[in-house]
Amino acid sequence: MTTIYDPTHPLYTEEADVREELTRVYDLCHGCRLCFKFCTSFPTLFEMIDAHDDQDAGRMTPAQQDQVVDECFQCKLCYINCPYIPELHEWNLDFPRLMLRADAMMYENGHKSARDKATTNVMGRTDLLGKLATSAAPLANKVIEAQPESMVRKVNAKVTGVSAVRLLPPYAKQRFSTWFKKRPKVKLQKKQGSVTVFPTCLVEYQETDIGKDLVKVYERNGIECSNSDASCCGAPWLHSGDVKQFTKIAEKNIKTLAAEVRKGTEVVVPQPTCSYVIKKDYVDYVGGPDADLVSEHTFDAAEYLMKVHKADETVLDTDFVGDTHEKITYHTPCHLRAQNIGFKSRDLMKLTGAKVKLVQQCSGIDGMWGFRDGNEDISIPIAKKLGEQIEKAAGDVVAGDCHLANTAIVEQTGQAAAHPLQVLARAYGIPEEK
Repeated sequence: MTTIYDPTHPLYTEEADVREELTRVYDLCHGCRLCFKFCTSFPTLFEMIDAHDDQDAGRMTPAQQDQVVDECFQCKLCYINCPYIPELHEWNLDFPRLMLRADAMMYENGHKSARDKATTNVMGRTDLLGKLATSAAPLANKVIEAQPESMVRKVNAKVTGVSAVRLLPPYAKQRFSTWFKKRPKVKLQKKQGSVTVFPTCLVEYQETDIGKDLVKVYERNGIECSNSDASCCGAPWLHSGDVKQFTKIAEKNIKTLAAEVRKGTEVVVPQPTCSYVIKKDYVDYVGGPDADLVSEHTFDAAEYLMKVHKADETVLDTDFVGDTHEKITYHTPCHLRAQNIGFKSRDLMKLTGAKVKLVQQCSGIDGMWGFRDGNEDISIPIAKKLGEQIEKAAGDVVAGDCHLANTAIVEQTGQAAAHPLQVLARAYGIPEEK
């Protein structure tokens, strides 16, 4: 048995070794039970072990072990709260990374169904889908925005594996990169930094207004922006077990972003799953000097602005002449909390004079896990809890960094949620683009 999280290790996808490690960790988690409330993986695990009089995790069948893995949607909350992580304890327990290892083992050893692989092959190709959908946005959005469980959505679910039930984010008519190239050149009055925007597929093809407001807010604060030619971060492949495809994408992005960093810019990412992948997973799965360089110079969008605000020789503009709010409900995405950088978006919005109420309930999406056909029974109840907490907070406006989580908020409450950079843009008086 090897307690390993290194994907280059020769035993990383060796089934017998992985299953022994699953038994070790499942036994430790069963004894602790601290993480019972974060997802269904843990209640499922505890119930399966409790069914045996001796409560021996070794009695679980491979199918039972795999069910726990399948129910994990990589929220990382168990890692944040675990007292036995490698940095703190000799048990060296990193549950999310073990689940990634188990997914990779199942993919490598043919335990993923043809249906599951086909869905990954569709949902993982975000750049291809984005290019096609934005070029024919009205037609694509007719399918996406069709009534849940309608015949159109059911047929789409059969073909693509995308849920026929969930509310889905529509595609933009113009890509963010197209807008960026066409926009007039802005002359900065006082330069306070240079960044390369890694827009992510969500901002590039779907919620492009986040990218537009990011650029405008940054430039208002003297931060020069360039746009990255990097592709999707690769998270859908990684979280589905296809390590080879993920690594291929990661290597390409690392090369592109490292070249940008060497020009003297920092990398700014407006979506938390993607910034987590670049900061953490690229180092683990590719590694090397360039991966380390990119990781060290990658920031969440609000994180970078607060860095500028608190530096000795730079400061943010706090002259808010636009629309401000007394109370803001802020959803803290799991993948942002997992970066251990604090609540920078909250701090940013507080500069406008608002009282910010935190809602720390997971949305149950994990990139695209919550949108896969068949995962609704687990993902929707989690999203409902989020919706209930949003409504209970009763803020004047709702904000959240993750556009997919924001889509779940709209689905459950009917209330639109804005990115924190958009809240800041409106507070500056920067109008929304029509």
